[in-house]
Amino acid sequence: MALSHEDSIKLFRSSAPYINAHRGKTFVIMFGGEAIEDENFAKIIQDIALLSSLGVRLVIVHGARPQIDHRLSLRQKQSIFHQTTRVTDKDTLECVKDAAGSLRSQIEALLTMGLPNSPMHGAQIRVCSGNLVVARPIGVKDGLDFENTGLVRRIDAEGINDHLNDGSIVLLSPMGYSPTGEVFNLSHEDVATQAAIALKADKIITLSQADGIFDKDNNLLRTSELNQIKKLRDEGLLEVEDTCLYAMIASVEAGIQRAHCVSYKIDGSILKELFTRDGTGSLIMQNHYEQLRTATIDDVGGILNLIKPLEENGTLVKRSRERLENEITQFTVIVRDGMIIGCAALYMFPDDASGEIACVATHRDYRGKNRGERLLEELKKKAVLHGLERLFVLTTVTGHWFLEHGFEQTGIDSLPGSKKEMYNYTRNSKVFMLSLYPS
Repeated sequence: MALSHEDSIKLFRSSAPYINAHRGKTFVIMFGGEAIEDENFAKIIQDIALLSSLGVRLVIVHGARPQIDHRLSLRQKQSIFHQTTRVTDKDTLECVKDAAGSLRSQIEALLTMGLPNSPMHGAQIRVCSGNLVVARPIGVKDGLDFENTGLVRRIDAEGINDHLNDGSIVLLSPMGYSPTGEVFNLSHEDVATQAAIALKADKIITLSQADGIFDKDNNLLRTSELNQIKKLRDEGLLEVEDTCLYAMIASVEAGIQRAHCVSYKIDGSILKELFTRDGTGSLIMQNHYEQLRTATIDDVGGILNLIKPLEENGTLVKRSRERLENEITQFTVIVRDGMIIGCAALYMFPDDASGEIACVATHRDYRGKNRGERLLEELKKKAVLHGLERLFVLTTVTGHWFLEHGFEQTGIDSLPGSKKEMYNYTRNSKVFMLSLYPS
């Protein structure tokens, strides 16, 4: 359904902060040969071109596995794999070079397209590629010679940055070259990961057939810390393409701040992930040395100390120790070196499919480091898991913060009946609402 004129303006304005935040940043975008064969691929390229026109420095890394398999089948030759790694003999290497060269030309052609009726009209995008990946052979493993299958030895970060500084998109194929003049077949996830690390990229974005990373209960994991994802992986509780998961974990372990996984089948998935508040896929970020968890009865004293100044100045409604003890499981806390430095509560109204966010507080010495955002994201996850459709908050002071995080001001009549009956007209709090499933 097409957006109305007003919705289009609202969407454009809401994306402005992200446009400013991403300008001048370096992103590595990785996709396999399966994405190239998908009917949505031309639109993916259009979105990549749009990112470039918005000032994002882009390195594209593509795979070629299905295309290599197709060429091998035409030659009536079997693919040889050992523990998911292809053995590249001389005949296979010719198929690799043929497939990679063909795909590179296809991608370059799509990025060059600028017909008057196309989204890329007037873009004038330059694409650069070359011997920017130095490789080494895998060698012999388990008694098997992998021949021309290799690993990334070094990424020519200086050469890539020269092209990026000139405003070009850099395109890397799943091939590398050795100082002795040999050509090696590489995994595109290895190339993408090592490129992101060498360039100190701000993000790596992986494209998957699925919408992102799912747990075994088929819940999309929108935002996760590295240690959480590794734990779930080690326990076999994740549903995600191995290539994407490898690249995301290895990149974040090496210092890349954020790794994304979005679907190449969803039109506009990259743009939705980067330019909307909730995104569309999965994000892995580095671990926080502060612990975020559900509160326990032992945290009551720490929460009372945290919220006391805010209760005294009228920002928060006063809570007795007895009330807090009874409601402690509704609270989520951030703990640093044994001290509670942040808290927030979620009160559920299941009959109305809604939840109230309350008592959001951060210690005055630890403000300005996205701790409020971490608490909000955690409460949103809990709300979704319990089948809630919207969140609301009543506040007298922090309304702008909630507006900045997607809430919209509404009236008292939008509250659940039981909450409306308890509304304190003397306090005159404003009501803000957030839909967890925006249309």
